[in-house]
Amino acid sequence: MTHAVRGAAAVTAALLCAGLPGVAAPALAAPPTSGTMAPRTPAAATDPEASRLTWAVAPADENGPDGRRVIDLELAPGRSATEHLAVTNYSDAPTTFAITANDGYLTERGSFDMRSSDTRPTDGGTWISVPDEVRIDPGETAVVPVRITAPRDALPGDHPAGVAASVRSSDNGVLIENRMGVRVNLSVPGEATASLAVEVLDATYEPSWNPFAPGGVTVRYRLHNDGNVTLGATTHPGARARWGGGAGTAPATDVREILPDGTTDLTATVDGVWPLGPVAVQVSADPTVAEDSARAADVALPGTVTATASVWALPIPQLIVLALLALLVLVVRDTRSRRRRRLEALLERARAEGAARALAGQPAPTS
Repeated sequence: MTHAVRGAAAVTAALLCAGLPGVAAPALAAPPTSGTMAPRTPAAATDPEASRLTWAVAPADENGPDGRRVIDLELAPGRSATEHLAVTNYSDAPTTFAITANDGYLTERGSFDMRSSDTRPTDGGTWISVPDEVRIDPGETAVVPVRITAPRDALPGDHPAGVAASVRSSDNGVLIENRMGVRVNLSVPGEATASLAVEVLDATYEPSWNPFAPGGVTVRYRLHNDGNVTLGATTHPGARARWGGGAGTAPATDVREILPDGTTDLTATVDGVWPLGPVAVQVSADPTVAEDSARAADVALPGTVTATASVWALPIPQLIVLALLALLVLVVRDTRSRRRRRLEALLERARAEGAARALAGQPAPTS
């Protein structure tokens, strides 16, 4: 059962939009904020008097919001617990909110989100039972029970999930789901295996426009958490010309978290590398404990992991400059040679004319 609590404070997560083909849903929240949306039913689109819907969602106890930002819960296999979700309707009309739960994941930007309601959960989202919907009067808060049961065969480690309250509508046959949710960090006790892998996806040498300056290497790489606990990482990309010509490193990049069996793709540019043939690219990653990890004390971090690759850096600007210099030298030499040949021809003609006059008994011309 749900019950209403008047006067609850506005808390929770960011507004999410899901269900639109080709549009990624924004992330479930961390800092508490309230969200607003204009209903996108055909009536709302044409009726200027339609009310704006504003609501908030937050972790709660039986009496209302309890000040938490996320729900952290450790459950042994087969055990259950009941949490609560406070949904506050700040609109001026009664509103029915759909309540859903699903697996959690990280977006391409590294923000936490939960799968859309049309995606079947396969992990932590399957552990959560919630009412299908709740109707809330204006200015009131409903406390919704969130029943969580770990399967008997649940594996040790982290199983991220989320719970959301949403308003669904249709616009020209397109289903639109606007939702606000709370992150649910589920974990199962047991051996915490922390493992991180790094892979260089590709590397490209970018020459400088200035032939007298080194260029840089753009490297794309991927971090993969192949353990069972959430990790963070600090990465250090670098590159070095194999035949000399300098080496460079990109600024270190901190990755806040990578969920178990999750990946994060990153791009870095390493400057200060001269194009002198093959360039060795290296990316090292130092695993760290994820922020706000409830199992930080149980995690034995692995050592630094490294991935390498090679890319050819051809000195094209420098070769162009050398070619222009060589052409200039050839032009100068050719010009001097033609002048010398013309002078020699003039001297030879003068000598021939002098010899002819001498044979004819004519005096040589005087200047």
